[in-house]
Amino acid sequence: MKFETVILIIIWILMAIVLWRLVPRHKIIDAHISFLFMQVITWLFGTLVVENRLIKYPVRFLDYAYKASFSFEYYLYPSISALFNLYFPKKHSWKSKFFYSVSYPTVITVIEVLLEKYTNLITYIHWTWYWSWITLLVTLLISYRYYIWFLKKIKRDNI
Repeated sequence: MKFETVILIIIWILMAIVLWRLVPRHKIIDAHISFLFMQVITWLFGTLVVENRLIKYPVRFLDYAYKASFSFEYYLYPSISALFNLYFPKKHSWKSKFFYSVSYPTVITVIEVLLEKYTNLITYIHWTWYWSWITLLVTLLISYRYYIWFLKKIKRDNI
């Protein structure tokens, strides 16, 4: 088994454990809302980036069916988005919200750059780390806005 495949398997297992531990039972539907919405966004952006040959994923699951990273686009990033939305510091200062918002894309981008440099999981073709950081930040914030809108709509429609 390739080293990269082992990394992907570990990521799937670790994220399942993280979700199981960090998503409270009463917030499971909220997590699903965030997860599914982010899958829509990542399907669109992930496909555009790969089809325009900006990024390549040499080692990936479902390589015969999908050129983008199924693990990242459909599982890892939507899971991270769900956690981002569930734990967003709604009632804190704008500084807390700012640092919370930039910490997620920063950590993900650092890990992505390390994976790009030391593994065959991702290859930047016409891409750089700051494009990843920007797209991660923007998509997380779009997901959060949708999440808040959706919850308000549910409460309004149930009253």
